[in-house]
Amino acid sequence: MSQSFTPPPPPGAALPHAPIAQQSVDVRADFMRGVYTNLVLGIVAFIGISFVLLSDVLFATPPAAVIYELVVGTNWLLILGGFMLVSWLASRLSVSARTPGQQWAGYGLLVLANALLFATPLYIATQRPELQGTVGTAALLSVLAFGGLSLVAVRSSKDFSFLGTLLKWGGILALVAIVAGVLTGSGLGTLFVVAMIGFAGGAILYDTQKIYRSFPPGTEVIAAMHLFSSIALLFWYVLQLLMRR
Repeated sequence: MSQSFTPPPPPGAALPHAPIAQQSVDVRADFMRGVYTNLVLGIVAFIGISFVLLSDVLFATPPAAVIYELVVGTNWLLILGGFMLVSWLASRLSVSARTPGQQWAGYGLLVLANALLFATPLYIATQRPELQGTVGTAALLSVLAFGGLSLVAVRSSKDFSFLGTLLKWGGILALVAIVAGVLTGSGLGTLFVVAMIGFAGGAILYDTQKIYRSFPPGTEVIAAMHLFSSIALLFWYVLQLLMRR
């Protein structure tokens, strides 16, 4: 009885369904290059949408000002909760997306949702003289921290998978704290903001290493979505911390 024989992939070719960590050097390099290219595209799109929302040249009244007026009468903690909810929904969406079109659509919605959520703090930071330069400083600190944590996640031999459980429970506790703050009318202090910066840093470590060790070729867009959510979370709380001065 003859048996079918499937020849092995040629040297340097991607191994189907195998995580990037098990692929050849060239495949790993191409994958990570694609992930960070997609991440940069998302960040550029975020900057572009934010510029439009803050523009007083394209519009008589900047859209961010309209959003600010809608939000100013709302408990600020609800906005923080909305930000965390968007990040969670994006994570669920990235898991369910199957086709490249669905992946890019999900990524676009994620970027747009973040730009709308950021409109209020960015508008405040650009309108108040004492906060001038805060956005640029927060962006620089976030990029530097993201780059450093990403290098640690990829090059370190330490397994950061244990952070998954900590991040899950940390996110739940953060949401509980936000809900409690809304119900009691009390604000969340600087300690909460600093804790959330640490939470975002842990998310970057966990997501970056998970992508490198678990994601197969062809998931570059999904991987970029994970990293975009993590760096957006970090930027949000770094900006909140700097705006408290």
